[in-house]
Amino acid sequence: MKAVVFTLGCKVNECESDALIAGLIKRGYTVSDKLEPADLYIVNTCAVTAEAEKKSRQMASRIKKLNPNAKIIFTGCAVEKNPKSFAEKSADYLVTGTFNKSKILETLDAVGERVSPPCLEYEEMETPKTLRTRAFVKVQDGCNNFCSYCIIPYLRGRTRSRNPKNVINEIRQTNPKEVVINGINLSAYDYNGLKLVDLIKSLSGLDTRIRLGSLEVRVIDDEFLSALKNLKNFAPHFHLSLQSGSNAVLKSMNRHYTADEFIEKVDLIRKYFKDAGITTDIIVGFPTETEENFKETISLIDRVKFSDIHPFSFSPRQGTVAYKMKDLPAETKKQRLAVLLEKKEQCKTDFVNSMKGKVLDFLFEELKDGYYQGYAENYLRIYLKEFIPDGNIKKVKVIERYLDGALCELQGE
Repeated sequence: MKAVVFTLGCKVNECESDALIAGLIKRGYTVSDKLEPADLYIVNTCAVTAEAEKKSRQMASRIKKLNPNAKIIFTGCAVEKNPKSFAEKSADYLVTGTFNKSKILETLDAVGERVSPPCLEYEEMETPKTLRTRAFVKVQDGCNNFCSYCIIPYLRGRTRSRNPKNVINEIRQTNPKEVVINGINLSAYDYNGLKLVDLIKSLSGLDTRIRLGSLEVRVIDDEFLSALKNLKNFAPHFHLSLQSGSNAVLKSMNRHYTADEFIEKVDLIRKYFKDAGITTDIIVGFPTETEENFKETISLIDRVKFSDIHPFSFSPRQGTVAYKMKDLPAETKKQRLAVLLEKKEQCKTDFVNSMKGKVLDFLFEELKDGYYQGYAENYLRIYLKEFIPDGNIKKVKVIERYLDGALCELQGE
């Protein structure tokens, strides 16, 4: 039997999908994470924006074109938000939500709508089987922040964290060249009083390259950065969620920091990791964002000098506080997004230029269009013409900007 586990959305979804892949392989399935002909499809959906939710619903028709008789299991945030929009399509569908995903494989013969009640403790799943070079390790779920624009806390439930012993055991069992530590709100990690910094310290004996998922600025301090510095092979890439460079907009978003605090944390990171890649998410066109507020965001981008930014337009999500606010005109959001997309390209070019001539550690991920591709420790996308992919991390020298990253040369052993 052939199965496909197809993932939309965040890295946490990818962690959970990897666990489902492992369970399917144990049950004798041949498994792919690409959308291709199969007997069984598990679709891990996303609802962070209206567009993501729409794409999740559209998966049914795309799958039916590949195999009209396929069994489809929908799970994840879009299902948790609106199970009927998935369940009513066909009696062949099994619909679950964001909770108890580990039980999906136990109910493969079931049909109909089954949305589990919220979990109060962290839910352990199968040890993941990743089909990628990097392994994603989930250590936390849920969120208590309730940002005014975000639907995720209502779908994922309250924050809950994983036993650090189980985290270490998973990394040792899978033994990847790189792991990415992830959570819905990773900075909120708290297992019986053990915080994220304590989890980091517990990983200090591992040889695997360790990368962190998205962080909140409040977790950044000297103790945290010192713990990262003491890891054997930390990948100095920090994805710090900004959302806006305007204090007024941050307040209306219910984000608990100021623009100055954000800049202060970035400066502290660069004190410990000079060549760190610092990336961020920015929402344009939030209902309270004025033209002056938008200029404040541009000013912060210029000050911080991100290695990359991920800008996207505000998407009203029913059930959130911001949904009741008056939305800005679509043209205004479109224009501001276009400005940020230009800033994105400038950030990437400036970062590559700052790395020219420097030697970085490169982990090969795929051969595509004649180039060996992957990421350096600071999350710079690397392109090589000549390389022997033996699975080891290689030294490369940055030459120049190329596509979405940098053209590099392999250095001698």
